[in-house]
Amino acid sequence: MAARQAPPATWHRAAPAPLVLISGPERLLASRAVERVGAAVRGSGDIEISRLDASAYARGALTAATSPSLFADPGLVVVEALEAMNDDFLQDALAYAERPDPDCVVVLLHAGGTRGKRLLDTLRKAGTPEYTCPAIKRDAELVDFAAAELDRAGRSAPARAVRALVDAIGEDVAELAAACAQLISDVDGTIDEAAVTRYYGTRVNATGFAVADAAIAGRTGEAIALVRHALSTGTDPVPLIAALASKLRTLIKVGGARGRGMDLRSLGIQPWQEERARRDLRKWDADSLAAAVQAVARADSEIKGASRAPGFALERAVRTVAELAA
Repeated sequence: MAARQAPPATWHRAAPAPLVLISGPERLLASRAVERVGAAVRGSGDIEISRLDASAYARGALTAATSPSLFADPGLVVVEALEAMNDDFLQDALAYAERPDPDCVVVLLHAGGTRGKRLLDTLRKAGTPEYTCPAIKRDAELVDFAAAELDRAGRSAPARAVRALVDAIGEDVAELAAACAQLISDVDGTIDEAAVTRYYGTRVNATGFAVADAAIAGRTGEAIALVRHALSTGTDPVPLIAALASKLRTLIKVGGARGRGMDLRSLGIQPWQEERARRDLRKWDADSLAAAVQAVARADSEIKGASRAPGFALERAVRTVAELAA
């Protein structure tokens, strides 16, 4: 009778087993899952680690790597790029999955896609423990990731500081993790906005959300200065106008939910965003928001190809929004 398939757990629960499947596209999380498995195996004594690439695999390499003669102590074999595996690896892995060596831990990494589905189905039906590493791309996911990094280290950080850090670093998860590690190492006590600005101030001040914050608050001079600085340092206008559009959407959602008892979290708005939006809305009404949305939509179209001067289109939109709020 086939083993019952257990639901996959998240990467931070990864533990040793004769076969371990780590699936999902987020490479940083996958590497951490491998580190967790390796640390647990290493706790039982010295180990020898072998690494194989399933996309450039040579027939028999898996058998050789898991051969008891290679290991005086339990071994760890890490096989990467299962999403690009060749046929030789598929055949060897299917054969090995039938009788895995109980004294060796084989970790298989699959970043997603349909390649190797036969092997994945076989592993899952056999009850192979699986740990997922989902992509971290959306803004809310990046904020949650950074907050979790600090929390796991036992460090407190207000929501605004985490927000500032994500704004400064952007969507590179590995870089965001490194920034968190630096702050954890170098900053004593609470990691607040001042600490983030001290380490990443130049980047914080030139981000799209800093431009958007200044424009939404009606600080025209500051908003224009930030735009010009961002453009002069090579920042693409697209994320800058996107940040301004995002801020306006948040204002509209929060404003539209007034008095209706709506759960703003269901709309993707966190409590700190709601608090800030309600404060910003003191400068806005329905007509001015509509005018701002029209200005940003026009700039977005021009920046993405309808104009030969995207920088001018961006600056004009930022100025219009700021003056509407002033």
